[in-house]
Formats: sequence, C-alpha cells, structure tokens
Amino acid sequence: MKAAVIDLGTNTFHLIIAECLGSDVQVLYKTNVPVRLGQGRINENIIIPEAFERGIQVLKDFKLQIDRHQVRVIRAIATSAVRSADNGQDFVDAAKLAGLEIEVISGDQEAAYIFEGVKATGTINAASLIMDIGGGSTEFIICDEEGLIWKKSYNIGAARLMQAYFNTDPISEENQAAIITHLDKELADLKAACSKYKPQTLVGSAGAFETFALLLNEDTDLQNTISAELDAEAYQQLAGQLIRSTHEERRNIKGLIPLRVDMIVIAAILTNYVIKELDLISLHLSTYDLKMGVLYSVCQSNGQ
Repeated sequence: MKAAVIDLGTNTFHLIIAECLGSDVQVLYKTNVPVRLGQGRINENIIIPEAFERGIQVLKDFKLQIDRHQVRVIRAIATSAVRSADNGQDFVDAAKLAGLEIEVISGDQEAAYIFEGVKATGTINAASLIMDIGGGSTEFIICDEEGLIWKKSYNIGAARLMQAYFNTDPISEENQAAIITHLDKELADLKAACSKYKPQTLVGSAGAFETFALLLNEDTDLQNTISAELDAEAYQQLAGQLIRSTHEERRNIKGLIPLRVDMIVIAAILTNYVIKELDLISLHLSTYDLKMGVLYSVCQSNGQ
C-alpha cells in the first residue's frame, strides 16, 4: 500500500510518499518547501495573504505528485500556524478545493506523533527528552525504552519568538534576556516533569537539529542518517558563534539554508536553555519527526 503524508509546518511544508512494508516503510519520494506560513503576523494569529497563497500553491503541487504516484491513503496534518490562526479554517477550506482534506491536530497530538517518529529510529534506550522546535510551537516529550512518559506542546516556536524578541542585529543581550524570562514563565511544568523523571539525553527532532548536525560536520549525510550523536561541547561552541553573529555572517555559513539564517539563533537560545536548566548531558539528532510518526501510524492502522 502506498501512503502519503503532508506535514503543514509553520515554516515548511513536507511531503513524503512511501510504500508500507509490514512494520517498515520504503520511502519513494520526499520533498519540502519553505512556505513560511507564519510570516509576519503569527503572534496576531493571522496567516497573511501572500503566505496563504504560497501554501495553497504548494499543496496543489504536492497533490500532483501524490496523483502521479497513485497513492491510496493520504494524511495531511496541519499544526500550530493553522490551528492558532483566526483564518485557519479558511485555509483548510481552500485546501479542500485544491483536492486535499487537512486535519488540524492539537499540540498534544503533535507531540504524540513526534514521539512515534523518534521511537522508530530505535535511538531511545534510556530516559530522554525529545525536543521538536517548530515555527509556531515547540514540543517536549519525556520517554524511555519502555515508551512515552510525559508530553506537552508550547507556543514558543522559533517564528513566534523571533517576531516577538529578535529586533537587533546581532541579537542583543536584552533580547536574549527577554526570551529567557519568557521561557522561565512558560516551561515551569517541563522543569517539574524533568525533575521527577530525570532524563539525561536531549534528542532533537529534525529541523534545527539537522542544521546543527550539518554545521558541526559538513560531511553529514542527512539523506541517509536516521539518528546520530552530536558532540555536546562542540555544539555549545557552535551555538555561541551563531548567537553572536550578524545576519550577514550567518548568511555566508555553508550549510545554513536561507529559511534558518535567523531562526537558528532562536533555536540555539532555546536549546541552550533546555540543556542548562534541565542538566542534560548528551545530545542526539533524530531525523525522524512528526511526518514519519504519522506515516508509521498510517501503515500500522491499515494492517500492513
């Protein structure tokens, strides 16, 4: 059975088409497009017209690929940007006219799918904290080799924080302090949960963590990497460099795609905060995330 999953992220839309093979999947086609659905006014809960139009055009392009592959089952999942937007239903309606039924999921469902994706890598063998930095929201999942223990989604995505706090070049100490104060307020229950369950490993789910991996080692082959350990000390040096750098300096860094030139600063601040405040020791990358979690769930639910 062929299945397609579309992940309508706040920054990027992803399409993955795969053949379900028993308990495994064979990826036939995948692509992603930096739609930037949260551009400009995400904190005002609005999808601006140009972002709206970009998103619908990309979905039309995805539908053409899905039809070419004669896919039997399609799951199109919308997350923070659509679920929080006052005109989110208008976007869902427009997508339906383009031939795609969009399912807007809750932050709790999003975290559950992220866990399923990371679990499929086989990298969870001790108490760990999974972190998925999106544009609109960031999900945290505490888990171990036995399964999921605790999960929560927070509206502290990179696009939201960037639009609210990143207004100097490079980011000022005052802006950084404002972000930290905001995180102190938002993440109190995460700290309590980590104090109880004591994860020692941070597993970063795709996105910014793939960028960290590439910047730490330009020979990293993300197309053929499912999971990898990242050097925690080298990461700290990289994060400091990114936070201190100007937009122009980051724009010239090999391996840093245009979409993440500024958002990677927010991602580094977020990651630094989590590592420090939660006393995490090691750092891992999982290239499997929400879309892979949805894909595995689709294959399993269809009895393949």
